[in-house]
Amino acid sequence: MLIKALRSALDWRPPTPFYYGWLVLAMAALATFAATGFTQIVLGAIQNFIFDETGWNRSTIALAVSIGTWTSGLISPLVGRLADRHGPRWLMPAGLIAAGVCFFGLAGIHAVWHFYAAYIVGRAISNPVVIGVVPRTTAVNFFRRRRNLALAISSTFRPLGGAINIQIISAVAGRWGWRNAYRGLGIASFALILPLVAVMRRQPEDIGLLPDGAKAETGREAGAAIASNPGHSKGQPSPLSPEESWNAREAVRTNAFWLIGITAFLSLLGAATIGYSMVPFLVDQASISTAQAAGVFSLSTFLSVANVGWAYVADRFSPRRVLMVLLVATGATALYIPFIDSLASAYVFGMVYGLLTGTVGVLEQMMLAQYFGRGSYGTISGLMMPSQTVALGMGPVIGAVVKDTTGSYYALFIVMNLLNLVAAYLVFRARRPERPTASMMVS
Repeated sequence: MLIKALRSALDWRPPTPFYYGWLVLAMAALATFAATGFTQIVLGAIQNFIFDETGWNRSTIALAVSIGTWTSGLISPLVGRLADRHGPRWLMPAGLIAAGVCFFGLAGIHAVWHFYAAYIVGRAISNPVVIGVVPRTTAVNFFRRRRNLALAISSTFRPLGGAINIQIISAVAGRWGWRNAYRGLGIASFALILPLVAVMRRQPEDIGLLPDGAKAETGREAGAAIASNPGHSKGQPSPLSPEESWNAREAVRTNAFWLIGITAFLSLLGAATIGYSMVPFLVDQASISTAQAAGVFSLSTFLSVANVGWAYVADRFSPRRVLMVLLVATGATALYIPFIDSLASAYVFGMVYGLLTGTVGVLEQMMLAQYFGRGSYGTISGLMMPSQTVALGMGPVIGAVVKDTTGSYYALFIVMNLLNLVAAYLVFRARRPERPTASMMVS
């Protein structure tokens, strides 16, 4: 009787008047919001509070950030494989348990090694499990015709959650102390565990649904549904038609996988370097205050909400074509850099750069899903994360070295933007592969 009651409780899910996949995305957004307390941008907002109390130098915290970021990349392939096999229902709550424990650990630190242990473990686990690989895999599994839109929406969880978290944690830290701010994040993480268990599922088929909320019609009804689907008439897939899925071993043998991976590395290297160095660059180049430059950077980051609009464009013209255009346009912004000499011109650069680069990463993920399907998407996406986290960690280092060596960020910004032109050429080469047949693999 007890086992039956427990099984019934685990099978329960909240009823919704809309497609259940949207509730899954909303729940993932809340979990991501809590976990963004470990992101670089949120830590950067309160690091001065920590410095003032502990007397540590900035390089101490910066090293922990780099190690945490690189460690998250190392475990991402394993997390992706687990996401394919087990889904988010237990992975994301486990990630929030780890995050909550580490948040409380940060609140009670008294030595540098305490900070390193709590921050590195929290960031390494939360980044792929709660923020990156697992939520993306869930979006791919629950959506097909609207997959690009779902991926675009999920890609906004980190920047928007981080932007909101900055305001909350800074206000709490300023009034009640940074330790209480981390305790609050720990409480929020633990509070979301049970709702995640109740809502999250691996794929819609597990609860008797189909991607996008399609009905399991048969025969003539299914044919009529597919024919009347506007997206299908434009070449978009229908949830009623079978989807071909590659396994990870097949995917890594294609040129497309490696071309997309190198593209992701180059574009993220440029974005990470420029993002970390944008405020001091604008202060030097445009002769504006640090507060004004920070405002430009905040607006540029916030414009990641444009991902939703770019997803609509990608549905009409394909993610590959849109990605090529955005990379070329980003590279072309190097031509504007010499003309940044005022607050107005700085805002023009920040807005254009934010609108162009904020969606590059999600378009790369759209290509992966389009080329290789959803069966092993988590594993395939996770395999690309180590190189991306290397690029993310290299960005601040490159910026600092170039500044110390040349005394300017000018050449750095131009070179990093031009890297996107190389990436655009790689995307041009990354055409959709044909899955090898059994006879081809034998021969």
